[in-house]
Order: sequence, then C-alpha cells, then structure tokens
Amino acid sequence: MPMNPLRTFGFLLKDTSRRYVGRFEQRARSLGMTLPQCKVLVYLANHEGMSQAQLAEVTDLEPMTLVRTIDSLESQGCLERRNDPADRRARRLYLLPKGKPLVDEVWRLVDVTRREAFAGIPRKQADLVIESLERIQRNLAALEPLPLPARTAPSSGRGGAARTRRERTALQS
Repeated sequence: MPMNPLRTFGFLLKDTSRRYVGRFEQRARSLGMTLPQCKVLVYLANHEGMSQAQLAEVTDLEPMTLVRTIDSLESQGCLERRNDPADRRARRLYLLPKGKPLVDEVWRLVDVTRREAFAGIPRKQADLVIESLERIQRNLAALEPLPLPARTAPSSGRGGAARTRRERTALQS
C-alpha cells in the first residue's frame, strides 16, 4: 500500500531540510565560512546595530555557538561590537566594510542552492511551495504550547539530564 504523503510530511520536511542545509554548507566552505557565520552576516546586513541577544533569537543559534561565531567574524574584520549607549552591559553588532561583500557571496550561494533544489519545478509551483511553507510556519508559530503531561518517574537512569537546553527553557516558562 503506498504511503500517504501527508502522513510522512514531517519526515520529508526534515530530510529535505537536512539535505538543503548540507548542500549549502558545502558551498559555504568554499568561502571558508560556516552556516552560523553566514546567518550572522545576513541578519546583520539587514539589522545592523542589533544586540547579541536579539541576534541569538533570530538566528536560532546556541549562545556559545553565537559567541564563537561573532568572535571569529570580529577577528577576521567582518563585524564589530560597539557599546550600547542605552545599556552599558549590552553590545551592538555592526558589519564592517570587509563583511559586506561576503553577504553578497552568501546570497549568491543561497540562490545557486535554491535553484538546484527547485530544478525541474515550474516557477509557479516553486512559489506555491514557499507560500505553503510560510503559512505552515505561521500556523505552528501561532499555536499555544501543549500542556505538559503529568510527571512520572523517569524510565532511564538519566532522568531529565537528557533534555536539551530548549526543552528545559520551555519547561521553565
């Protein structure tokens, strides 16, 4: 019996995303860049002056990864941290002239990778895929969190230690 594509949507989405990101990362390596570096440069190009906390939120990077990424891009002369005049504890991030051409290169890699992914798919269908994914993203973002199940004794010796940082944060809010 053939599988219903709607029932395998999540598996298909995850595998497609993994393959797309992997292909992009291969291309980014040709620039000597990582995916986190690409994300940081692209977001800063459109939102210069954002704080590290804001950047962490929009890039969905773990704090340690983000700090290492910013440190690396700063040491390469691509961006700089500046003191926030309104909050002396905060730092604002700005692209430097050396980082701006890299943003253009990142977008070029995005375009090439997207063209590969959509090869053989008519433009109208590709646009519909994007529109549908945007709608799915909005639908999921608008959902209320599911109630937590009643606490039971952990089934493994690790208890809650195996939870990710995001899961722990969600549980605390």
